[in-house]
Amino acid sequence: MRGRQAQLRHFLPCIPKGCLVANRRIVEDLYLWIKALHIAAFSAWMAGMWYLPRLFVYHADTAPGSAPSELFKVMERRLLKAIATPAMVMTWAAGIALAVITGPWAGGWFHVKLLSVVLLTAMHGLLARHLRRFAADERPRPARWYRIANEVPTVLFLLILVMAVVRPWA
Repeated sequence: MRGRQAQLRHFLPCIPKGCLVANRRIVEDLYLWIKALHIAAFSAWMAGMWYLPRLFVYHADTAPGSAPSELFKVMERRLLKAIATPAMVMTWAAGIALAVITGPWAGGWFHVKLLSVVLLTAMHGLLARHLRRFAADERPRPARWYRIANEVPTVLFLLILVMAVVRPWA
């Protein structure tokens, strides 16, 4: 327990040192639960961000109104509505809660991470817009475009991961 308290002391500057031990432990435990939720939600969001463009690659090559096209519409809608979007919302909510608890506002790493998450959110919105166009039997871009677009979440993921773990410019 001592090691965990020492580790979290750095991350919990908003809790006064003279605070009751029981209250401090509650906040420390809450911090860990929120952090676990944040990681799980981000993992689910990334799964959606990696798989949705891949579905678009295959969907772009199907004939509008065909049976495969209709199947891709269902798969894409379920992936976005049931997994990716709720996971994105939970990632943001848990991330904001963690930022309020830890106060990382001055760290350069935090600014880069936040910018990367904003760009990932914009990519999410772009893919949602393309999903609506596919649902209307349009083919907004060729399959090759989605193959390239599929790499954007990977680059952002790596940037977010490095900022969160290594924390350069802290």
